[in-house]
Amino acid sequence: MKKAFFITVLLLLSFGCKTEKPSTEKEIPKKVNDFAIIIHGGAGTILKKNLSDEKELAYKLKLEEAIKVGHAILKNGGTSQEAVMKTIQVMEESPLFNAGKGAVFTHEETNELDASFMDGKTLNAGAVAGVTNVKSPIELAVKIMTDSDHVMLSGKGASLFAQEKGLEIVDPGYFYTERRFKSLQRIKNRNKTELDHDDKKAAFYDADIKNAKFGTVGCVALDKAGNIAAGTSTGGMTNKRWGRIGDSPIIGSGTYANNFTCGVSSTGWGEYFIRSQVAYDISAQMEYQNKSLKEATTDVIQNKLTKLGGTGGVVALDKNGNMSFEFNTAGMYRASMNDKGELIVKIYKE
Repeated sequence: MKKAFFITVLLLLSFGCKTEKPSTEKEIPKKVNDFAIIIHGGAGTILKKNLSDEKELAYKLKLEEAIKVGHAILKNGGTSQEAVMKTIQVMEESPLFNAGKGAVFTHEETNELDASFMDGKTLNAGAVAGVTNVKSPIELAVKIMTDSDHVMLSGKGASLFAQEKGLEIVDPGYFYTERRFKSLQRIKNRNKTELDHDDKKAAFYDADIKNAKFGTVGCVALDKAGNIAAGTSTGGMTNKRWGRIGDSPIIGSGTYANNFTCGVSSTGWGEYFIRSQVAYDISAQMEYQNKSLKEATTDVIQNKLTKLGGTGGVVALDKNGNMSFEFNTAGMYRASMNDKGELIVKIYKE
């Protein structure tokens, strides 16, 4: 009898040691894509009724063109760094977006360009602010990362560095577009400041900022080696003054990449993205709170940023190839491609 009791106790103890995982413990995320790429061309009050069929098609075709450039690089075994830079350069060379060729004008009727890049493997980064004669700001940001001991250069010093490194220098008139110049004149006549893509609403210390649009471009890529890279490029804010710099060239605000978590590129009202450190916050929530990419982007954009009063969005890509488009505006120019070649191009909130 005692022997049977002793055996029963041993069996109960044995089964008791095989406890279930705590409900709060998550399963190890599975890799969904061996490589992937995601881009944006700005977010804001982008409504179907305000965009002609021709203009809508033009945006979609340019987004498709850009992302296919980066996807081909990744598919052929190229690095995420190259894919991000080359993809953004396509958008920088298009007058459709507020970056490079399509940059908006400052109050002084000049174009001041900002960009940033970050490598998720090394956490190294490069950024540039306020350049006026460098054809590709994103290329300069990458060059600052790879060929200098610094993270951010600005103005004339950044242009001098670009010349010394052999980057293409252009006459400032290269960035002139009639559409952007007329937008500036309308705003100056009203003595207000406006964000890109909105010819009717005023911004910057104006209540109508919530109805404005934002035209920054950005890209995040995951390559076959498992490395993440992110980049962002912009012309800033129409009628900006005093050397104003937004979030795009600021690591942690406009751009962030970490192989352990994710890569992020932001677009929106820069002052709020700087104060919220939006890009880094998404990564931090994944690392320290064990959140998924979707959970982190939703909380930062729909909860924290919105409560603060900021508008805009992000594109993000995690180490397993999961992708997220998250924005609190009516639309965002966006596209993605995975390792299966599946292409998504969208503009409006759906």
